[in-house]
Amino acid sequence: MTPVIDEAVSLKPWNTFGVDARAARFTEVADDAGLIAALAYATAQRLPVHLLGGGSNILLLGDVPGLVIRMASRGRRLLETQGSRVMVEAEAGEPWHEFVCWTLAQGLGGMENLSLIPGTVGAAPMQNVGAYGVEVKDVFAGLTALDRHTGELQDFTLADCRFGYRDSLFKQQPGRWVILRVRFWLDREAPLHLEYGPVRNRLAEQGITVPTPKAVSEAICQIRREKLPDPAVLGNAGSFFKNPVVPQALAQALTQQWPGMVSYPQPDGQVKLAAGWLIEQAGWKGHRRGDAGVHKDQALVLVNHGAATGAQILALARDIQADIHARFGVTLEMEPNLLPGA
Repeated sequence: MTPVIDEAVSLKPWNTFGVDARAARFTEVADDAGLIAALAYATAQRLPVHLLGGGSNILLLGDVPGLVIRMASRGRRLLETQGSRVMVEAEAGEPWHEFVCWTLAQGLGGMENLSLIPGTVGAAPMQNVGAYGVEVKDVFAGLTALDRHTGELQDFTLADCRFGYRDSLFKQQPGRWVILRVRFWLDREAPLHLEYGPVRNRLAEQGITVPTPKAVSEAICQIRREKLPDPAVLGNAGSFFKNPVVPQALAQALTQQWPGMVSYPQPDGQVKLAAGWLIEQAGWKGHRRGDAGVHKDQALVLVNHGAATGAQILALARDIQADIHARFGVTLEMEPNLLPGA
């Protein structure tokens, strides 16, 4: 099988920041055979390989050398039933939100809190994406990935993936694994996760006293659309910084100085702080520097007002990091991957 390789391809349609950078060579793969052929081509041509999913978690710093492979595999299926529990599987190129909607249409609960997260199924385990009290690891059943070191397929269990807060084995070993398909355990009688006040409040406003997974999904979609800008309208990658986890002593000291500081105690005794609150208190909310800026309604979201380069967005991000560290003694970690790396 010979892959179709295009040259000097604009990646603007393939990254949600809308940064206009070019791939030296570009191909889309729709199945395992296409991926293997593309990797073989890159090896023969001695080209570095960069994998691309939905482009919702990358910041392009310039033109990308080598071969960019966009994962475009599609497919979703029911695999196994155990009482009310059902295992489902989706190919890596499936759009995440469409897949969540499909699971709800099957009468399956568990993924409703993860509605409207941008990206693809294959990228979700890499970041262990999460929202409103649920993470991928909470419904994860397994995945199949290609080991680029050996060329072999490997199945991963929950423990194998080493999931952490926006972290996984696949993020810790960049470039080695290509996730091909992911499996999830869902449930026709799954308990709802309504720990977050805004979700409960939205359901109450709608007069819903006995919510269904679909109702929770719709409420979360409404909240996300109100809080976060649509990448099709204003380029962004969602939350740009992770919520920092700090020692309890530092959190207590900050709370004394900033009584309104938003914080969440963690099981290990540490405390998670709200990065958006820190950025807003520092005065960055709505800041604009050329076409790179911080969203006017959500300080955690960096945006491209039209023609910002990735380097300009990164420079703004690093200035925010430096300011937050100087003010609060807290280090903010960026969520998006930098491509090419910096």
